[in-house]
Amino acid sequence: MAYNELIKNFERIRSYMREFYVYGFKSREEYTVKSTRSYDDERRRVESWLGDCMSFHRTPDGKNMFISIDSRVSRHNPLYKALKSKSFTDGDITLHFIIFDILLPNGEAKTLHEITDSIDKNYLSSFSAPRFYDESTVRKKLAEYVKEGIIKTEKKGKTVFYRRAEDTELNCPDVLDFYSEAAPCGVIGSFLLDRTEEHEDHFAFKHHYITQALDSEILCSLFSAMHNKNEVEISNLNRKSEAPVTIRLVPLNIFISVQNGRQYLLGYIRSNRRIRSFRLDYILKVKELGAADDFDTLREKLTGMHKHIWGVSTQGGSERTEHVEFTVHYDPGEEFIYKRLVREKRCGTVEKLDENSCRFTAEVYDSNEMIPWIRTFIGRITDISFSNKEAELRFKNDIRNMYDLYDLNEE
Repeated sequence: MAYNELIKNFERIRSYMREFYVYGFKSREEYTVKSTRSYDDERRRVESWLGDCMSFHRTPDGKNMFISIDSRVSRHNPLYKALKSKSFTDGDITLHFIIFDILLPNGEAKTLHEITDSIDKNYLSSFSAPRFYDESTVRKKLAEYVKEGIIKTEKKGKTVFYRRAEDTELNCPDVLDFYSEAAPCGVIGSFLLDRTEEHEDHFAFKHHYITQALDSEILCSLFSAMHNKNEVEISNLNRKSEAPVTIRLVPLNIFISVQNGRQYLLGYIRSNRRIRSFRLDYILKVKELGAADDFDTLREKLTGMHKHIWGVSTQGGSERTEHVEFTVHYDPGEEFIYKRLVREKRCGTVEKLDENSCRFTAEVYDSNEMIPWIRTFIGRITDISFSNKEAELRFKNDIRNMYDLYDLNEE
């Protein structure tokens, strides 16, 4: 079968790009899920979108491909190209252009019968073996476009008329430039940018988290469910199991890490009455279910929990919290340490003890989430304590191991 750069199932290409080009760095020989022919087809498909943004290095195990982007040169997320590639049947694409040729911009509205009759008489009758579209097929295609907002309907009596939706003039490219790169579901802004004229880019991003583009469809489905206050059923990958797990929950909020751009869903699971977090890149599918009557109550509960959430861990929504406290000493002229603590304290508090020292305290659900941040103050911490003694012991053992590694004497 000939290679085709267009795709029908985005989840397959999403999984492939994430596994090979974002996180995996796998070689052709390490691809054992399917045949090497499949690997070559998928690689060529990705290269057709990202050819200018791909690099490779050779290892003893083979040639590993990866995405390499210089934000000074590439101002827009190249991964959006994958979301803009979709395959159509010959019948679909033919019917698409015929319908929009019949329903002209600012033209008169037409009935289903008028549209179908025009397709037969004005577009297909000249062919020796014309394609035939019955009213049911045309009705379904029109209904699809009505749902997308591309075509509008109006009723006169019992008769439904169809007309083209009015085009909106886009005269704010700077807004779309920023939105497409900085906002959740920024791919929407990228689609709108495609309708604008070429213009000078005014934004560059020091921390440009592009991989979240691959989760756009999942994120959009979750936003839709939250807007409708519905429950959902998600298919979620689990580290403990190779097969995805189906979980029913009420989606409440999306958290996005400012450190790495990773996106998380926080949702309430009725079966165990807990609020948990799920990485969006582990979610394979979202199915919207019925209304959650207690949606507002559950979201209010999560909002009340924010004051004890350091990252995304909620310990299931229990009321138990862990106390963390440490003292930092800094030399004269290093007041930026104190300012940094104040800036990054999140749900904690900072108390200035004297001109050269301050104390940080916090009550959090999971003190283990704080340890990577606390480590950045090593060398200035004079005292530290955790109510979670296992976390405290792990932190102090890491310090001891570092001293042993560098053959230093603890003071």
